[in-house]
Amino acid sequence: MRFGVIGSGSWATALTKILTDNRNPVNWWIRNEESIRHIRSRHHNPQYLPSVYFDTSLLTLRQEVSAVIDASDCLVIAVPSAYLVSTLEGLDRDAFRGKKIVSAVKGILPEKNLLLNEYLAMAFDLSLEDYYTVMGPCHAEEVAAEKLSYLTFSGQDVTDTREIASYFATEYLNTVINHDVYGVQFAAILKNIYALGAGIAHGLEYGDNFLSVLIANCADEMAGFLRKVGIRHIEVGVHTEEEDPVSHKKSANYAASVYLGDLLVTCYSLYSRNRTFGNMIGKGYSVKAAQLELNMVAEGYNASKCIYLINKEIRAEMPIAGMIYRILWENVKVKDGFKQIEQYLV
Repeated sequence: MRFGVIGSGSWATALTKILTDNRNPVNWWIRNEESIRHIRSRHHNPQYLPSVYFDTSLLTLRQEVSAVIDASDCLVIAVPSAYLVSTLEGLDRDAFRGKKIVSAVKGILPEKNLLLNEYLAMAFDLSLEDYYTVMGPCHAEEVAAEKLSYLTFSGQDVTDTREIASYFATEYLNTVINHDVYGVQFAAILKNIYALGAGIAHGLEYGDNFLSVLIANCADEMAGFLRKVGIRHIEVGVHTEEEDPVSHKKSANYAASVYLGDLLVTCYSLYSRNRTFGNMIGKGYSVKAAQLELNMVAEGYNASKCIYLINKEIRAEMPIAGMIYRILWENVKVKDGFKQIEQYLV
């Protein structure tokens, strides 16, 4: 299978490392010509995960998205959600015909309040059967250091999903399969919002005791939202399907790594850009100042507004996510907002 990677940030770089470590040739879209020259001559991405060195004989580096798409059978999309529409605009409507898409996007398109599969169906007639997701918990920095991590691949057809996942399995990366395409995407979006909240709490100098209660309540709130949007396997300890006939693993539920595990690592890890962004907000930075200081995209910022708007229709009980939205977008004072959050927690 010929792989293409669309994106050049830390997560795109980590996924390219995984594929090339398995000796898979990769067509890699990188916006910056200077970065392309640097990778060709110095064998590493100068801006993201510079410790990762590539066998450049396996890389075809291009600035044209259409060229990468044309040369690939399976496209891994790893562009921040805020830039996806601008990255893909101008492509022909049938650009992805006959292609498989693997979304590594842990956000929602802010201009349209759409998941990536919904946007691709609307703009490019992409069938859900040709759409897969790859989600964590998995920080790019730990992939770069080859620390054992787990990736969950989701798709409509288990056999096809397992085949795609097989290209990513390494000694330092285990793969997990499920078919919950919508659930894993919403969970990835929500955990970024809650990680912002965890960061704000840290910046306000709340302690570990409070943080543990906050995150436990975030997990409960997330499960309530998922239930409202039709996700069913979210009861801890309950596995609604038989074990996988190949791996013999239990079916995933809300306690699985891709749901609760990703929430925990994003809220606690120092690698988490959303936690870092929230920490700066808690310490008194403005949103604009925090964005400039971070110099990377914190998906939870735009996601907080998108989920707030979506939840007007869903009507899930989301006092924590709602307050994080109000702090970031409606100028509620941080300390006042968290005083209100304190009253919600059980």
